[in-house]
Amino acid sequence: MSSEKPLPFIYQFAAGAVAGVSEILVMYPLDVVKTRVQLQTGKGAIGEESYNGMVDCFRKIIKHEGFSRLYRGISAPILMEAPKRATKFAANDEWGKFYRNAFGIHKMNQSLSILTGASAGATEAFVVVPFELVKIRLQDKAQAHKYNGMADCVRKIITHEGPMTLYQGLESTMWRHILWNAGYFGCIFQVRELLPKAADKKAQIGNDLVSGAIGGTVGTILNTPMDVVKSRIQNSPKIPGVVPKYNWAWPALGTVMREEGFSALYKGFLPKVLRLGPGGGILLVVFTGVMDFFRTMRGV
Repeated sequence: MSSEKPLPFIYQFAAGAVAGVSEILVMYPLDVVKTRVQLQTGKGAIGEESYNGMVDCFRKIIKHEGFSRLYRGISAPILMEAPKRATKFAANDEWGKFYRNAFGIHKMNQSLSILTGASAGATEAFVVVPFELVKIRLQDKAQAHKYNGMADCVRKIITHEGPMTLYQGLESTMWRHILWNAGYFGCIFQVRELLPKAADKKAQIGNDLVSGAIGGTVGTILNTPMDVVKSRIQNSPKIPGVVPKYNWAWPALGTVMREEGFSALYKGFLPKVLRLGPGGGILLVVFTGVMDFFRTMRGV
């Protein structure tokens, strides 16, 4: 993401890993709440088992399941965040080099940033799908009791549903990451161009926080409908001879909208944007900071 001399792939990968783990440790409870709200079907929240918004979901989880439940399933995201975020930033840089060479353009522009981000998102999706599926199964109150942690969840999914189930929802995950990364990296480029040039390191951190947060917010607006259907597709157990209600991304969008209304496509939006808006800023600041550390260490 930096305009300075690019470092080798391994340094980009390591910086992305540190950034990803930092973000997940701070923001994970919002992800649990987001998933619970997204998995709730129907138009109204009735009874103690339902949620009528983010605050209500937080309150009921803590009251009925305990505060620690807000970190249920975090082992899968922690293991996922390193390769996921590392792949995001490293793939973005590598795709950027590819497209600049392919189009004969020496400097990135917003169109290339969007194309590069979308390509990085598609690449990232292949890495994250199994981790996402396990995380969602563990976060869902209706299914969590079936599993005694991440390893047991993986074992039971492979045993009872087949190993390919770990890639259930790949198509919807690709759409989710293509849309988020295109919005995120495209906005970062544009916002950085509009902000005053940073005179020192403190100002640069401020610029990165602002551009990353705006990018994360726009990416979230674009990809939340795909995130809703992805959660439902991945939470549908495979039963031989039975076609899942939620199977492919675009038909699933139509099903949710037809049965629950357009607003249902933005279920979980508030906790998601509260996580990925500021989280996008955290990601960019930590990634840039770690890359600067590597440059200092290497003397470049």
